[in-house]
Amino acid sequence: MINMAVRGDSGNVVARAEASVEWTAAFADLESAEFPMLWALTPYGDAVFNQRQVPLLLSELDRLPVDLGGDWVGEARELCRVVERGLHLYLWFIGD
Repeated sequence: MINMAVRGDSGNVVARAEASVEWTAAFADLESAEFPMLWALTPYGDAVFNQRQVPLLLSELDRLPVDLGGDWVGEARELCRVVERGLHLYLWFIGD
């Protein structure tokens, strides 16, 4: 299970997703050249995206295979918007 949150520079949580990413082996099978942002996700580690990386992540979410989708995709989009509108904010994918 991978949780999602937006944090500021000091680590304070600004926004949090209700849905979590259900990790499957299909994430590991994503082509790293086609999905470099999502390819960074791991079930046990953290991945952090800054304001400049968020548009790339949004583009990848648009092309995500249907079997990897779910409620988390819409919530990830919302959290991306929070990062884009703020200053010194980061989208965290937090593995167990």
